[in-house]
Amino acid sequence: MTSLNWRGLGGFVGLSVGLAWLCCAPLWLSETGLADPLALPLMLAMMFTPALATLIVIRWISPPPEGIVKATGLGIGKGRRWGWYWLFAWTVPGLVMVVSPFFSALFGVYDLDLSLSGFRTLLNAAGAGESLANVSVWPIVIAQLGVALVAGPLLNAVPVFGEEWGWRGYLLPQLLPLGQWPALIISGVIWGVWHAPIILLGYNYPTNPALGVVMMTVFCVLVGIVLGWTRLATGSVWPAVIGHGSINAFGGALTLFAREGATVDTIWATALGITGWPLWLAVIAVLGLSRQLPVADPPDRQRLVVASAAHRL
Repeated sequence: MTSLNWRGLGGFVGLSVGLAWLCCAPLWLSETGLADPLALPLMLAMMFTPALATLIVIRWISPPPEGIVKATGLGIGKGRRWGWYWLFAWTVPGLVMVVSPFFSALFGVYDLDLSLSGFRTLLNAAGAGESLANVSVWPIVIAQLGVALVAGPLLNAVPVFGEEWGWRGYLLPQLLPLGQWPALIISGVIWGVWHAPIILLGYNYPTNPALGVVMMTVFCVLVGIVLGWTRLATGSVWPAVIGHGSINAFGGALTLFAREGATVDTIWATALGITGWPLWLAVIAVLGLSRQLPVADPPDRQRLVVASAAHRL
C-alpha cells in the first residue's frame, strides 16, 4: 500500500500556482492587461512554472529515491507499442481541435462559413487579399493545417514541456495512490485552476472571464485524461508533450472557419466550450470501452511502491 507524498505534492502545487501568479502580476498591475507588450513573454514564462516547481521539489524538497528520469517520465516510453502512443498524441488531440468548430456549428453556437470569409479578412489585413480575390483559399488552409500537424507539436515542444513535466511528469504519478481516475481528475483540476491568472484577465474566455476559470478547469480535466492516459500507459511524459503541442498548434483553427465579423464565444463553441466537450468525452469513452483506460499495469505503479518504501525507511 503506497501513501501520498504530501511534502512533494504540497511543494509542487504551492510553487506552481504561486509562481504563475507572480509571472502575471505585471499584467494585473498594468492598465492594459493582456494588451500589454509584456503579455506574451510573461505568459510564456508562466508555462515554465510547473517545470520549475518540479525541479525545486525533486532537488530540494522531496528528492525521488529512484532518480529524476524514472520519477518524472523523461524516458521515451516502456513496452513495444510506445510509438503508437506518440502517434495517438500527435494526431488525435489536433483532430479534435479542427473538428470542434464544425461540431459546434451543428448546435448553432458557431457561425461556420465554408467560403472562409473570416480567413480572407486575415489575408487582406496581411496584404495578400487582392492576389487571392478570385481564388479559393481552401488549399492555403489545408496547407496550414498540414504544417500544423507535421511541425506544430515539435515547434511547441519546448514551452509545453514547461507545463507537462509538471502536470503529467510529476503531479499525475504522485497522485496514483488515490487510483487512476481520481489522479487524472485531480491533476486536471489543478492544471485548470493554475490558468486562473490569465483566464481572469480574459484569455481564452473573453466573454466571461470568471466563468472561464470553471470552463478552463473542465477543459483541462478532459484533456488531462487523454494526455494522462499516454503518460500512464508508457511511463513517459513525451507523448503528453506532443499531444499538448498539437493542441496549441491547432489553436488558430478555433476561428479559422468563422464568418467574417462573427464573434466566437468559447464558453459555448469550439474545443474549449460546452459543445466541444462531447468530442473529448468521445475519445475518453473509446479508451474506456476498448479497455485501454484505466491502464492495466502502469509502469509507475511498481516505481511508486519502491519509492514509498524508501521514504518510510
